[in-house]
Amino acid sequence: MSQTVNTTDNTAPEELDADGAGVPVIPGMGEEGETLAETVAESSEADHASHSVPVADASGTGERAAKAGSSRADRRSSVNLADFPALTGREEDWRFTPLNRLAGLHLPDGDDSRLTGTAPSVAVTPLDGVTVETVNRDDSRLGSVLTPDDRVSAAAWNSFQEATVVTIGAGVEASAPVRIEITGTDGSKAAAQHLLVVAAPNSHADVVLEHRGTATISQNIEFDVQDGAGLNVTSVQAWDDDAVHVSAQQARLAKDATFKHVAVSYGGSLVRLTPTTRFSGPGAETEMYGLYFADAGQHLEQRLFVDHSTPNCKSNVLYKGALQGRDARTVWVGDVLIRKAAEGTDSYEKNQNLVLSDGARADSVPNLEIETGIIDGAGHASSTGRFDDEQLFYLMGRGIPEAEARKLVVRGFLNEIIQKIGIDDVEEALSAQMEDELQVASL
Repeated sequence: MSQTVNTTDNTAPEELDADGAGVPVIPGMGEEGETLAETVAESSEADHASHSVPVADASGTGERAAKAGSSRADRRSSVNLADFPALTGREEDWRFTPLNRLAGLHLPDGDDSRLTGTAPSVAVTPLDGVTVETVNRDDSRLGSVLTPDDRVSAAAWNSFQEATVVTIGAGVEASAPVRIEITGTDGSKAAAQHLLVVAAPNSHADVVLEHRGTATISQNIEFDVQDGAGLNVTSVQAWDDDAVHVSAQQARLAKDATFKHVAVSYGGSLVRLTPTTRFSGPGAETEMYGLYFADAGQHLEQRLFVDHSTPNCKSNVLYKGALQGRDARTVWVGDVLIRKAAEGTDSYEKNQNLVLSDGARADSVPNLEIETGIIDGAGHASSTGRFDDEQLFYLMGRGIPEAEARKLVVRGFLNEIIQKIGIDDVEEALSAQMEDELQVASL
């Protein structure tokens, strides 16, 4: 596959401070962060601090402070729908999304509208040490992790009436994956859904979210990963062809917590995921992986955000996509923000796309923003292209027909993500699904 790669070197040379001590600094960086464009750099230290750590405002409205600017930290977060104007498609967050295919999830008729359709059912497999509750929207735990940061998420927040709360008890080692089956039966009206998954201190569990059937749904999911807990989440979007699914999936990691999030999308007409990891304590680690396979006419969009706000945390992001058929469209936007307080951060993100036919389009936008130079490493890369001629030549030179060689290349490309899941039956099912996708590809 031909590659166009944009990277930031992870190797930090040492410079001497005033006392002669070695201080690791990234090239072009100082302790105060990256040298920004003149219009940004002119902002004062006080102004810069005003968006370094978003917090609820004094009025208690659930809005995170924001100021105008180009930083990812400047994006507004609020539970108030009126804080997000009606969408035009010119907004940075929505410029790749076909608004006419959102089926009303963005409430184009005004702020007084609500999502009143029937939400998909939620079924959770019972396990020892895992509790499942259905709670009203006024439950104090809801919103402890997630504050909407776009209009569709805010529409869901203001529309849902009940939520599902899944709690893995303190110290529990789940004996099997916690399987959450989300099944839609009616996509005629736009609906809202809310879920909260709590991994109590020192608990460890695998969680599998499976989305099937048909729906028009705006969904908010919170993952509260508490001190020393480990939570591995696999979210599979296997919708029917007519489904529209927009999902904000936000995680908060406490001290020494670990979180793995694997997003797999191949069903639905339009699927737009916004996975987010925020750190609330040092020593936490997140891995965010994704796999998407778009067929003719599908729009599969992934916009992720990793917010490093505390010291000595790690993040690793790898998303891979394949596209085939006319008007197959994928979008990947990866935002990583390393705030001034996040010294000792180690972060890397990468996106790769394999275009299998004419008429398909992949957009890939990696964004890395650094406010301190005292980090262990940071980098990003992106590549989009067709088959790697050298790989094909190698396989064909060993007697493998070209059509089969192409399929082998695609299998190897996709399997790297599938193998990250770590649950045998889920990996087997997804491998079989990808094989079905390849059977209809004109390779």
